[in-house]
Amino acid sequence: MKIDVYFTPLGLNAGDLAGRGVVVIDVLRATSSIVTALSAGAKAVVPAATSEEAVRLTANLEKDGIVLAGERRMVKIEGFGLGNSPREMTPAAVAGKTVYLATTNGTPALVAAQGGDPVLVAAALNFTAAAERARAVFAERGDLVIMCAGREKQFALEDAYTAGRLVKAVKKGARKVTLNDAAQVSLDLAGQQGGWEDAFDASDAARQLIDVGLGDDVAYCAHPDRFTVVPVYADRRITA
Repeated sequence: MKIDVYFTPLGLNAGDLAGRGVVVIDVLRATSSIVTALSAGAKAVVPAATSEEAVRLTANLEKDGIVLAGERRMVKIEGFGLGNSPREMTPAAVAGKTVYLATTNGTPALVAAQGGDPVLVAAALNFTAAAERARAVFAERGDLVIMCAGREKQFALEDAYTAGRLVKAVKKGARKVTLNDAAQVSLDLAGQQGGWEDAFDASDAARQLIDVGLGDDVAYCAHPDRFTVVPVYADRRITA
């Protein structure tokens, strides 16, 4: 039985993930926004690698059934209806609609995870439910990949901490679980931090979000188990 953690999707391709259960994490903020949007009644979320791709995908669609959402340098993309703040993913904004989401780190990671089966979306917001689903996949397959989005192609503390919490939850009770180096480091990190808020607040992402006036997003994303939905990504769509 094996759990592999990757701190970024760099170097991974669909063949590396084919047939393997994958959990994607970008807690500040893409996976938190996706969990919130689906909990608020969105029909689906379609991740786009770039804002240009999101615009192209929606060019011929009925505008009343879609929402363009996304960020560049943490702030809402000009011309898009929503940014990447989970606090914007309200029922009034997204219920009954398909959200086309483009972010700097999270949505490219999801696109990179397309070879996995299943591909689950996890955050602190749905942690217990996501961990239970991931544990079931691990028990069935004996194999699990946890993919962190990272931050601008580098290590992200908040994602690694969440990955470590997930490793601990998934391997609980299992025997002879092999961890790759990143999984072991994540597990150790999760044991050293005081909790979700401490880990998130210590991250570079949190500091930058606070600098642009989005500190409330950090506090929101650090609140565990607000929701029970476990989004699943298949055929370029994320659904509840």
